[in-house]
Amino acid sequence: QVELVESGGGTVQPGGSLRLSCAASGSIFSTNAVGWYRQAPGKQRELVAVFNGDTSSTYADAVKGRFAISRDNTKNTVALEMNSLKPEDTAVYYCHARVMSSSDYMYKNYWGRGTQVTVSS
Repeated sequence: QVELVESGGGTVQPGGSLRLSCAASGSIFSTNAVGWYRQAPGKQRELVAVFNGDTSSTYADAVKGRFAISRDNTKNTVALEMNSLKPEDTAVYYCHARVMSSSDYMYKNYWGRGTQVTVSS
């Protein structure tokens, strides 16, 4: 089984910064896509920033130039650096990874439990 655990959420004033981290553990053989999604109250979960199956990354238009995604394959971690935060960035942020476990050698989607980010003055 594979587990994703997020950390780093919190409350910050507009214009501030936060860094989210996600650590994957378990029987990981290979990781394909990995990244971050968010869900605001009353809205659907949306993509924030992801690494695709190759080395390319995709960002939501709303966060381009403000957020940066990074990963450390040796530690099975992915991070999201968030700068110039706005009230509309307030949401629960979820880590996602498409992982092939060494138990069945099949790619499956895994989600973390989420971490709250609140941007408010």
